[in-house]
Amino acid sequence: MKQRNAKFNIGDVVQHRMFPFRGVIFDVDPEFANTEEWWNSIPMEVRPSKDQPFYHLLAENDETEYVAYVSEQNLINDESGVPLRNPQIAQIFDKAPTGELKPKMSLAH
Repeated sequence: MKQRNAKFNIGDVVQHRMFPFRGVIFDVDPEFANTEEWWNSIPMEVRPSKDQPFYHLLAENDETEYVAYVSEQNLINDESGVPLRNPQIAQIFDKAPTGELKPKMSLAH
């Protein structure tokens, strides 16, 4: 598999291209690193390629907050400016004066 550079960074706020959820990236896998069971649960007609970055998100929709695992091809920058409400964000990120989310220093490697 050909490895590519990730388009998004930890702390970026993104939204899904097809589904109504958004979130902040807290980890990046350079290529697919989940289970085959998870992979096969995605309908074939929308199943993304494995040879691209996959992102771990503190995600939310209108009803709930959760963790999501999403391929790069299915994400776009969220330009809404609406604050995220996922309570886990404050455990992982600090908000910079510019409004950007930066990993807490105690968690950065």
